[in-house]
Amino acid sequence: MDSEYVKGEGCRTVPLSGHVGFDSLPDQLVNKSVNHGFCFNILCVGETGLGKSTLMDTLFNTKFEGEPASHSQPGVKLKSNTYDLQESNVNLKLTIVSTVGFGDQINKEDSYKPIVEFIDAQFEAYLQEELKIKRVLHNYHDTRIHACLYFIAPTGHSLKSLDLVTMKKLDSKVNIIPIIAKSDAVSKSELTKFKIKITSELVSNGVQIYQFPTDDESVAEINGTMNAHLPFAVIGSTEEMKIGNKMMKARQYPWGTVQVENEAHCDFVKLREMLIRVNMEDLREQTHARHYELYRRCKLEEMGFKDTDPDSKPFSLQETYEAKRNEFLGELQKKEEEMRQMFVQRVKEKEAELKEAEKELHEKFDRLKKLHQDEKKKLEDKKKSLDDEVNAFKQKKTAAELLQSQAQQAGGSQTLKRDKERKNNPWLCTE
Repeated sequence: MDSEYVKGEGCRTVPLSGHVGFDSLPDQLVNKSVNHGFCFNILCVGETGLGKSTLMDTLFNTKFEGEPASHSQPGVKLKSNTYDLQESNVNLKLTIVSTVGFGDQINKEDSYKPIVEFIDAQFEAYLQEELKIKRVLHNYHDTRIHACLYFIAPTGHSLKSLDLVTMKKLDSKVNIIPIIAKSDAVSKSELTKFKIKITSELVSNGVQIYQFPTDDESVAEINGTMNAHLPFAVIGSTEEMKIGNKMMKARQYPWGTVQVENEAHCDFVKLREMLIRVNMEDLREQTHARHYELYRRCKLEEMGFKDTDPDSKPFSLQETYEAKRNEFLGELQKKEEEMRQMFVQRVKEKEAELKEAEKELHEKFDRLKKLHQDEKKKLEDKKKSLDDEVNAFKQKKTAAELLQSQAQQAGGSQTLKRDKERKNNPWLCTE
């Protein structure tokens, strides 16, 4: 019996006496996956004008919608477009996310932040769907970024500080595949030195780029070879030209023609082979098993969830929820008490301000009242003085009228006396 056991506790091999049929399980999985369809999300990071859109059109043999971005963007914005593609009987929901305005600002210090926030937002959306009571992950449109094509400008010298900082911030969140854009702008000898310089700078700065897996024997050899070719030097073109007897994608220059799918001219074929035809599923798996799990673990730890409690006993979700709920309620009550104390303090301060204002109003009222009384007294004194003057004037007027009346009476009596004398003495008339 011991010979029947294999590595693994309680597991042993037993022979079959006939055909059972579970060898069709891989076919069942393939059929189910094909019927459900696949999704693949690519993030294109690079400065404006490096041919990101053209390369996407070349990779998928189509013409994606989109307008050339200007260099006048105030900040970095991420633009996402989703397309339904079909090849043979396989459906692919492809999402292409481009960084509009990346590297166009004078101050490039925070250019990476919108990209990091976008990637985290897709992880958060998937996590929220996982935490729902009623999940629909089988129909959920997964928007997590599976591959980041980082476009490096063909300077031929070294990486820019913006490139190093951005890739360092992204390497724990997404599978980075560095590519040298428009590599026909650099000579072949300079390109070889440029690749070595880029690889050296990435290693010295601790930037972890995506390595094609070599654990699977079926792809170990080709992936191991292709890892040595990173970063890929690529050229994109949607124009087809007749070269010999074949129509090929190429770029025409005054000095000659560059064939996109000629491996002697560029690494476009290598990129397409590694990204789409060999490692697309591994990129999807790495995104879920490595980058998303890291984000999920950090988020759950922030929320207080752990695999084991301090006593190394199995983790209790209910107890953690209750503890977190009590902690939240405690913090809520604490904040409520702080707000109440602040409100009481504000009320006291307001009451003090109102009392001070009331006191000032009373003082102002008393001053105005006293001023009014003083003015009233002055007016009364002036009125009394005027009344006295009027009375004195009336007395003088009465006395004057009396004197005038007496004078008139005296004058009248004298006139009568003269008339009487003239009448009695006629001689007085001749005088």
